[in-house]
Amino acid sequence: MGDLEIRRATADDLPAIVALLADDPLGAQRESPEDLSPYRAALERLNADANQHLVVAVREGRVVGTLQLTIIPGLSRKGATRALVEAVRVHADERGTGLGTRLVEWAIDTSRDLRCSMVQLTSDKTRTDAHRFYERLGFTASHEGFKLRL
Repeated sequence: MGDLEIRRATADDLPAIVALLADDPLGAQRESPEDLSPYRAALERLNADANQHLVVAVREGRVVGTLQLTIIPGLSRKGATRALVEAVRVHADERGTGLGTRLVEWAIDTSRDLRCSMVQLTSDKTRTDAHRFYERLGFTASHEGFKLRL
């Protein structure tokens, strides 16, 4: 993993992040790398919220991975704070190198540092390789997720 740096994403990283989001069958249907304006607006909202951590993994000056960590204060579980991991992506050239593990471990460690009592995530039902990956990292498929498109 040598020179890998995990750091907060900047506007200069957006083209690479969006390319990562679009680089699979699901992302190709819902992302628009040719128009970065909605992503710029989203990054501004993320940067304005202290509970949002959009990060990139950079190796040799190139963005090779990304994820978003959201910290969620709550009342349930005796006022527990949870962490939500979203949009984990690793560049095709880096898959199988341990980079995904490093990114998720960063999210877990950061969640601990921020006194979260739980890290949770969702993964599309078709992403069976991702499910095995998360289970290897200790995550349990304990709930059924539901979404309502608005």
